[in-house]
Amino acid sequence: MTQKEYKIANFDPNGICLDNGNFAGLPFEEDDADIILLPIPWEVTVSYNAGTAGGPENVREGSLQLDLYDADVADAWKMGIFMRETDQKWAEKSEDMRELAEEYLGLLEKGEDPKESEFLLKIAAKINFATDDMVRWVHGETKHLLKKGKLVGLVGGDHSTPLGYLKALTELHPDGFGVLQIDAHCDLRDTYEGFNHSHASIYFNALKMSEISHLTQVGIRDYCEDELRLINKSKGRITTFFDQDLKEQQYNGRTWNSLCEEIIDTLPQKVYVSFDIDGLDPKLCPDTGTPVAGGFELQEVFYLIKKMVHSGRTIIGFDLSEVGGEFEWDGNVGARVCYKLCNMMGKSQGLKV
Repeated sequence: MTQKEYKIANFDPNGICLDNGNFAGLPFEEDDADIILLPIPWEVTVSYNAGTAGGPENVREGSLQLDLYDADVADAWKMGIFMRETDQKWAEKSEDMRELAEEYLGLLEKGEDPKESEFLLKIAAKINFATDDMVRWVHGETKHLLKKGKLVGLVGGDHSTPLGYLKALTELHPDGFGVLQIDAHCDLRDTYEGFNHSHASIYFNALKMSEISHLTQVGIRDYCEDELRLINKSKGRITTFFDQDLKEQQYNGRTWNSLCEEIIDTLPQKVYVSFDIDGLDPKLCPDTGTPVAGGFELQEVFYLIKKMVHSGRTIIGFDLSEVGGEFEWDGNVGARVCYKLCNMMGKSQGLKV
């Protein structure tokens, strides 16, 4: 009997959730888990509410409220999920850089022009250097895990955090893959507010990687003209399903099932799921960094992902971003999203349970 088999045989999935530091109190360690959750406590460039740096720990704590039974994936927990400890170095650096960013953003809001202020240029350069460092670190850590044959879910932090992971996936999948982005925002801004790796620029930056063959955005309801122009000029590489259009089609009698089929048809065989929690109705995530009225119920997105997996597509990785760090409710909902993403990724990969 392997160590993993021994742990499975001696774990009671119906019992009290153990506060052992792991996600949902599961008994696994990094070596014997199939799915590794990498927490990134980073929120330097958030432009509205702060607090998402605490998201990974809120998700970990919220996971202690989960029942492990998943109606879509029998015995899902046996795949083995392990959540690494949060690296406090990044939490501390994020806090330091966030103070600088708040000062910088405050001056921008008062009308100061960075091009005419040496002080603002120095702050932006310092923040950009720090975010470059974060992206490199995430790339190195995820590349190492992927080489070990692990499946990886990244838990942010703001939505700038997955860029290094996406780069690692392009190296593992040079034949290309698509991205399913659940989000209230397009995140297609070029160097937003002077920050190269802004949370609002993640997919502007990611699409510089030619291996990302298609970006399918779902639930978008807060965006600017430049982003819409970029979508329209993408020659079909970006398909955006705006929240307003999805709602109005349903008001006119179209089913969510048929809309999901249309969404899934835009995606290639391999899919990375990028789940910004603000894609949901903000009653489910009130402490997220940039909440926007509208959005999805949780089961609507779960149905879309389930249907995508049943179509035969493979989830090669995911991120869960922008979970608020202060309120237990946000962590509770975030943990449920994270568990479902783990389970559906594992199912799509044919992991044995």
